Amino acid sequence: MSPIPSAAGMSRIQPAATPPELLRNFCIIAHIDHGKSTLADRMLQLTGVVDARAMRAQYLDRMDIERERGITIKSQAVRMPWAVEDADGVLVPYALNMIDTPGHVDFTYEVSRSLAASEGAVLLVDAAQGIEAQTLANLYLALEKDLQVIPVLNKIDLPAAQPERYAEELARLVGGEPEDVLLVSGKTGAGVGPLLDRIVQLVPHPTGDADAPARAMIFDSVYDTYRGVVTYVRVIDGNLSPREKIVMMSTRATHELLEIGVISPEPVVTKGLGVGEVGYLITGVKDVRQSRVGDTVTNANKPAIHDLGGYRDPMPMVFSGLYPIDGTDYPLLRDALDRLKLNDAALVYEPETSVALGFGFRVGFLGLLHLEIVRERLEREFDLDLISTAPNVVYDVTLEDKKVVRVTNPSEFPGGKIVEVREPIVKATILAPSEFIGAVMELCQTRRGELGGMDYLSADRVELRYTLPLAEIVFDFFDQLKSKTRGYASLDYEAAGEQAGDLVKVDILLQGEQVDAFSSIVHKDKAYAYGLMMVGKLRELIPRQQFEVPIQAAIGSRIIARETIRAMRKDVLAKCYGGDITRKRKLLEKQKEGKKRMKTIGRVEVPQEAFIAALSSDASGKDAKDAKKK
Repeated sequence: MSPIPSAAGMSRIQPAATPPELLRNFCIIAHIDHGKSTLADRMLQLTGVVDARAMRAQYLDRMDIERERGITIKSQAVRMPWAVEDADGVLVPYALNMIDTPGHVDFTYEVSRSLAASEGAVLLVDAAQGIEAQTLANLYLALEKDLQVIPVLNKIDLPAAQPERYAEELARLVGGEPEDVLLVSGKTGAGVGPLLDRIVQLVPHPTGDADAPARAMIFDSVYDTYRGVVTYVRVIDGNLSPREKIVMMSTRATHELLEIGVISPEPVVTKGLGVGEVGYLITGVKDVRQSRVGDTVTNANKPAIHDLGGYRDPMPMVFSGLYPIDGTDYPLLRDALDRLKLNDAALVYEPETSVALGFGFRVGFLGLLHLEIVRERLEREFDLDLISTAPNVVYDVTLEDKKVVRVTNPSEFPGGKIVEVREPIVKATILAPSEFIGAVMELCQTRRGELGGMDYLSADRVELRYTLPLAEIVFDFFDQLKSKTRGYASLDYEAAGEQAGDLVKVDILLQGEQVDAFSSIVHKDKAYAYGLMMVGKLRELIPRQQFEVPIQAAIGSRIIARETIRAMRKDVLAKCYGGDITRKRKLLEKQKEGKKRMKTIGRVEVPQEAFIAALSSDASGKDAKDAKKK
């Protein structure tokens, strides 16, 4: 088959529901930065849904953060027309529903939801870099869902591209011949037409019972200030029409469908959605909790008996405290998290209080990039100023009386006799050039990793499998891995249960008083280094007082590190131009007594700027200096 030039000039969207036989639902999956969004741009242009004037790079990436960083954070669904000649030479108009997915490991949950709404997946691999860790992870997700996988090599226009070599690797991975691997260039548009033909040819059309009660799966939602909650659905059975009553099966909430349509790539109102179609629903509801991702939508007059089962809930891997700098912003932060949860179903949060920072939320993330993106979105989209505490993971602590305490925050770590502390572990897959095996193994061993296996994908590419404590990789493991492999290594990981560890809680004491916000749970071997680093940082950050202030790091009652903030000293001898030494000595003794008395009754006030610099996950020496100046 070949692309038909007139396909781009076809009518945008048929107003009535499209027959399932003419629908193709697929998503694009790949490792980060392998060209998914660029390929999606060329598809939009070639099918004519975006004209040349409106076109821009990364068209489907709607958020400023996505465009600035060059990464996809949110899956985006778009409907495109494409015509293909049948055996009799007649043009058959198909409707392609494409979902562009993120590539970073932290947004795997977005990918899994997109796969659940599709029958096929385009597996995209950079022709200059080859298969990477997230390529494998996303492929396994697609195979689990039993999707039709179409292997594609992108960026064949690059001088460094090696299509023959990587086509063999890719064919071996998906179980086919190198000739079956399509060669495309998202930048120039070469090969995109044949790819769309291949999608029509290979991806099965959706199946469902058109006469059964309507069942539609919610795979995403967004909040519109003027129109309320906009819900994105994939219809499995039956059909949905405007002005009918619908029911959310998990909450039993009933709404009237005010508007129904498809995204192409801007919203286009239709007369309804039938079996297999992907579109949006607007009910005018403002309560964000009434449209839950994974819920099933059905007709109120003829409801379905069984729901569609929903998605597996994501497991938060990293926890961090989010606190508003201005305490009066707490209600605004709560509303902002509620709205963001609608758009990011992987977000988990609960209220918590800190003596030092006031009211805030303990938020669970899928990884460090997820944490960074959520914090940035809260600050930009909702105009909030936030402090995020250093990220940590969840521990299960078994006490002497066999009671098990779940610890998500170091301040919850119990005192007394502890029998065992269990920490989460992950199975990590690292792909790297074989020349860096030594550096990668050394890094993993310093992070308490255990080698699970090693395979050569080719003569110069190796796959290492390690079991690592999650606490060791959530902070800067990926940065270290990239620097030790000159940026060539890629990482993917998945939860693998928990194991017992030799872990202790390090407390920070200011003048003998514990500051809960600075406490941390670390491995016994690294406790001294953490204590030394923290007391050194606080000595730089906390301004000098009228009296001497000791800063100590302690494990239980044992002090492991100490720094002292010297007292500010007024020159009491300035007025003595001469005279007897006893007068000067008397003034110095009086000052000494005053300092001693002040030390017993004085309290150390830690300024807000010091908390921000010491606790922020992105704190640096510059932050410390800036805070000290303030």
